Amino acid sequence: MKISPAYIFVFSILIVLITLSSCTNEKATPDYNQFPEEVGKIMFTKCAVSGCHNNLSKGAAGDLSLESWDKLFEGGRNALSVIPYRSDYSTMMYYVNTFSDLGVTLNPTMPYNRPSLSREEVLLLKNWIDAGAPNREGFVKFSDKPNRKKFYVTNQGCDVVTVFDQETLLPMRYVNVGNSAGIESPHNIKVSPDGQYWYVISTGGNSIQKFRTSDDSYVGEAMLGLRNWNTMTITPDGQKAFVIDWSFNGDIAEVNLQTLSVTHNLGYNNPHGSTLNSSADTLYVTLQNSSEILKIFVNDFSIDQIVNLFSTPPPVSLLPHEVIFSPDGNKYFVTCQGTKELRIFNTANDQLLATIPVGGLPSEMVVSSAYNYLFVTCPEDTVNFPGKRGSVAVIDYSTNSFVKYIYTGHQPHGIGIDEDKGLVFVANRNASSDGPAPHHLGECGGRNGNVSFIKLNTLDMLSNENGSIKKVEVSVDPYAIGVRN
Repeated sequence: MKISPAYIFVFSILIVLITLSSCTNEKATPDYNQFPEEVGKIMFTKCAVSGCHNNLSKGAAGDLSLESWDKLFEGGRNALSVIPYRSDYSTMMYYVNTFSDLGVTLNPTMPYNRPSLSREEVLLLKNWIDAGAPNREGFVKFSDKPNRKKFYVTNQGCDVVTVFDQETLLPMRYVNVGNSAGIESPHNIKVSPDGQYWYVISTGGNSIQKFRTSDDSYVGEAMLGLRNWNTMTITPDGQKAFVIDWSFNGDIAEVNLQTLSVTHNLGYNNPHGSTLNSSADTLYVTLQNSSEILKIFVNDFSIDQIVNLFSTPPPVSLLPHEVIFSPDGNKYFVTCQGTKELRIFNTANDQLLATIPVGGLPSEMVVSSAYNYLFVTCPEDTVNFPGKRGSVAVIDYSTNSFVKYIYTGHQPHGIGIDEDKGLVFVANRNASSDGPAPHHLGECGGRNGNVSFIKLNTLDMLSNENGSIKKVEVSVDPYAIGVRN
């Protein structure tokens, strides 16, 4: 069949019109790279622009690209700029907000050297973040994978816990803890052996609080009374916790973690650090203001044994702070703050095996079974890195010998480990005024601290792409670390 020229002309016009219509529709409903439309308009016209937070320019903008929702959640040089559900802990808000009644405001105002966002735009971003900062399909970052590996950092200055994603090493949530309006100072945090729950206690609080690890939601709390709660130990079956009150007439509270009921055991002389032996029948407790530890038989608290931590009495009190066991249970390690030492003992007979000098105020410890390393945080070491405060001492516990000091940041205290990822996590308090200035102020004031990372295979610090030491800034006074592996 012969097709007339007129038919071909009309058909061609129709194709052109359909194509133009399709282009018009695409422009009318832009994708904005998975940002919701109204958020995307702000990002693409005022943020992810030339010379600022786009892929080409991000190196001069904190390594933060805003060209897509996925890029936003890759974070910048020091952390995520948006924390889902928490505009009050999202640094993006600090810099785009110029309205004091809407939260923290910081300089330089963003967009940089451009007109500030309107109040309506700031409120739009704030409400979006508080709703989880979802993408165009409504998905909230990190809301999948209920068995996600995480670690938790207590922030004493703000009564929050920072939740880190272990895969990306980025803070993914901030969780409020405590049950009063005042600052309770969350001091210690532990994850249950089965990884299903995490627990937190505060030095100015009156309870042990229980949260799910799957979504970090609050479960309940056991009321302990208002005392100086410092450390806790959870039994291997996850059924009980022993919570320690560092006071002259100290309490060792036995908590049923299923019913959240409490049995008090009073009368101990400044108990502090605590751990269970490998058979979980004996609780080891350091007596902080002495040179002794206490061994308590957990089935009968009336049976206990004092262990002197010296073969020859030292000229000053050892002030034992923390105690942990080697992976095989044959040795235990005690940090002695009075003499700036680590002391190593034979579990079978409590014989002193080695005394190893470490840095000032030796505090927390963690063990690597893969490398036979014991890591000791020394937050007040001002000797080994002149002009700096703090170190982490590395000990080979198979030979009871010192390996090296590592500078991880200002006043390292809390410490945790991921053997599979080959990293040690260190919480650097940065609480003293001689520490480095934080990048920004937080919602509750005070000095933000940071978390840094030691590589197990080399004992070097993990670095950013530009070669600088990777330090993720978190809220005020990061103190303790709990790990969900």
